[in-house]
Amino acid sequence: MTEDARRALERQQTVEITTIGRRSGQPRRIETWRYLADGRYWLTGSPGSRDWYANVLANPGFTLHLTDRDLRVRGRAVTDPGERARVFGAIVPGLGWGGSLESWIDGSPLVEIQFD
Repeated sequence: MTEDARRALERQQTVEITTIGRRSGQPRRIETWRYLADGRYWLTGSPGSRDWYANVLANPGFTLHLTDRDLRVRGRAVTDPGERARVFGAIVPGLGWGGSLESWIDGSPLVEIQFD
């Protein structure tokens, strides 16, 4: 990722992503938030199942839409309990909403955004 793209992503917490539907094979675009923890970028959501997460599991490549550019990226699903605890430990306390840290670790999707 270029430094210019990194600065754009730093400024924009609300992003849109386009995934490929795991069953339909069709593009699916949604709005979500990106987070920064451990010097890396993440997508997550409050505890519960998410279609976008299932789509990324099936098709890791997706498009990250910023205000002035679209970036082709890959999603790395984070399933390791220690890594999930570390990342959510950095993200959740700053939210001020959404339940306990434990509920996020146990039930929220977590995807690292990896840049091609």
